[in-house]
Amino acid sequence: MRESVPLAELTTLRVGGPAVVADCETTEALVETVRALDAAGIPLLLIAGGSNLLIADTGFDGVVVRIATEGVGIVTAGGSEEDEDEVFVVAEAGANWDAVVAETVAAGFGGLECLSGIPGSAGATPVQNVGAYGVEVASLLRRVRLLDRATGETRWVEPEELGFGYRTSVLKHSAAAVVLAVEFALRADGSSAPLGYRELANALGAQEGESRPAAAVRAEVLRLRASKGMVLDSEDHDTWSAGSFFTNPIVPDSRVPAVLEAIATHVGPDVAVPTWPADGGVKFSAGWLIERAGFAKGYPGANAPARLSTKHTLALTNRGGATAADLAALARTVRQGVADRFGITLEPEPVTVGVPL
Repeated sequence: MRESVPLAELTTLRVGGPAVVADCETTEALVETVRALDAAGIPLLLIAGGSNLLIADTGFDGVVVRIATEGVGIVTAGGSEEDEDEVFVVAEAGANWDAVVAETVAAGFGGLECLSGIPGSAGATPVQNVGAYGVEVASLLRRVRLLDRATGETRWVEPEELGFGYRTSVLKHSAAAVVLAVEFALRADGSSAPLGYRELANALGAQEGESRPAAAVRAEVLRLRASKGMVLDSEDHDTWSAGSFFTNPIVPDSRVPAVLEAIATHVGPDVAVPTWPADGGVKFSAGWLIERAGFAKGYPGANAPARLSTKHTLALTNRGGATAADLAALARTVRQGVADRFGITLEPEPVTVGVPL
């Protein structure tokens, strides 16, 4: 155990007060540590990549379990006479996610390339059903190994048990289980997943639904993400963030006309509004709404310790001296502004610890 560790050192937002930290470099150590803390009734907080956390300036009153497991393996399973071999990757929960993607692409396999450059750990990807550029974890996941904290037992579970939705799963808002490892299906021929995001397809000279070599798609995804400040860089404060801070809101069908009327009133009747069909409603672009509600890139200004990214209005950033309170205040201001103007309440994507939003 390490005493009084600044949690700002363990998160991509680089905020968070002190806590006791237990470093777990093997899955066995992780399981034993969680079991022991639970048996003793000691509160615990799991941290791996720290890319989706906003932790209070007062820190955490318990033990932070740092998941530092890093194993990654690519496995080929023989298919039938009619089918090609199946290929999949197994990654321990603490493995750097982008390194997992890079390893699969370097080995000549496709499937994960659209999820390149996303900060954080492999174990976090099913928790919030990570997605980018038209691909979601739920569509590629084969199974997840979990530690059941009630029984202390470990088991592999199928995707059907995880209740996946847009940027969520049954794991996200529950402390009942700990992700120990993940297993993803890969494309043995090295082709990408079908391109489902217009900006990416256009950049690759492809039609939506087509595939391209995984390596080419990965390179373009990394370029696009970097242009938006979404690839970690210690020298670039636009990347001192939790990525997209708000999820794209899904508005129920019954409320869509009122929202569109509010947009027309404030933005203009002839402005094209980016929307997508979604289960039970229509998905709107959170970044577009934020900007049209009056919050420009870099808001509230050059001297603010916490600002919207200068490259992407959906990211809240630490300019080097921000506190968790600064970031929470900015999030509340943006959220209220969008609600007042368009009648949509944005939902934060990061997990907050001791920070009211």
